[in-house]
Amino acid sequence: MSPGSELWYVYGITPASIDVRRAPEGVDDAPLELCVDEDFAAVASRLDGERYAPDEIERGTENVEWLAPRAVAHDRVLTWLSDHGPVVPLPVFSLFSGEEAVRKTLRERSAELRNALRRVARGREYALRVYRVDAELAAVAAEHSPRLAELERSAAAANPGQRYLLERKLDVERKKDLHGIGARIAREIAASLRPFAVETSETRVATRPVRAEAEGTLILDIAFLVDPKRLEEFQRTLTDIVAQHGSRGFRFDFTGPWPPYHFVQQTDER
Repeated sequence: MSPGSELWYVYGITPASIDVRRAPEGVDDAPLELCVDEDFAAVASRLDGERYAPDEIERGTENVEWLAPRAVAHDRVLTWLSDHGPVVPLPVFSLFSGEEAVRKTLRERSAELRNALRRVARGREYALRVYRVDAELAAVAAEHSPRLAELERSAAAANPGQRYLLERKLDVERKKDLHGIGARIAREIAASLRPFAVETSETRVATRPVRAEAEGTLILDIAFLVDPKRLEEFQRTLTDIVAQHGSRGFRFDFTGPWPPYHFVQQTDER
């Protein structure tokens, strides 16, 4: 990078009509500006090219103290934009060599961007994660499994010697069934909420790590694009689900609204 060179840091793409005069400041407290090409605007900040050279970013991303405020600023801008209209969010550190490089991307991807903006204009993104807590679920597993319920009745009615063997078998069978019970409940939760969403995006969780025992194992990771007119119905249904399953083997983490990360195809960096 030559001394004094600039890079354009692009947060996202919006309709050209966006007004960012009251928007928050961006990365490094840099002001926002628009690069407009026909119907689209890239919302950007101009940053020092030397400070954001590739090797500097690589070093910086290994340092949480350097990375965190920039990631927060990036998300803050995108959240403001999504609060004021449709936006196609770009990944953190989407850097362009200059205004013409930004315009080139807008022109080359105009059809893709037009479709993405039309898609996300229909709603706001909300995220739901559900965790299975085995210690709690084991205590009520028989409510979800007629087979376990029958084993519990047999153990309760057996003489002491038989009861010991049946209870050991019950413990083994109960542990085996927890995964299946959790998977079924996850499917039921998703199916109950989908009718209130314009679109959903579910992330596979089979290989996701187990969190702390108190929080449990992730069994559902799903994003919903919800029309504001249906948000109250969506939230009411989710409240009923939490009342039914919360503290009975499941934990819920519901967040949003978010920029529509799950419902647009990300634009590559240039």
